[in-house]
Amino acid sequence: EVQLVESGGGSVEAGGSLRLSCAASGFIDRSNSMAWFRQGPGREREGIASVYIGDGSTVYADSVKGRFTLSRDDADNTLYLQMNSLKPEDTATYYCATGRWVADHLAQHEYHVWGRGTQVTVSS
Repeated sequence: EVQLVESGGGSVEAGGSLRLSCAASGFIDRSNSMAWFRQGPGREREGIASVYIGDGSTVYADSVKGRFTLSRDDADNTLYLQMNSLKPEDTATYYCATGRWVADHLAQHEYHVWGRGTQVTVSS
């Protein structure tokens, strides 16, 4: 079974950047989507970015559009999330997930394999 391991979290000042990585062990086939979710303190988990492996199409939440960018390294089976212009409200635990035949790309219930998360803290 596929396992996902996130890394790259840390503390940064507002306006700064971080790049998160999600390393997948096991085969991610073309029917899968991979996504990043986050859960801030006292908030529900929200989907922020997703990529459909089949054609590379991406979906971003309005809250991160224009600031966060997905990329993939298929040779290393790794998904990246480049986060720029970070804001204090981006503070959260960030999770990577994958699911097959995803219809609603930012919905939690579509994803069946999850990583343990990496913490991002943005100070003002």
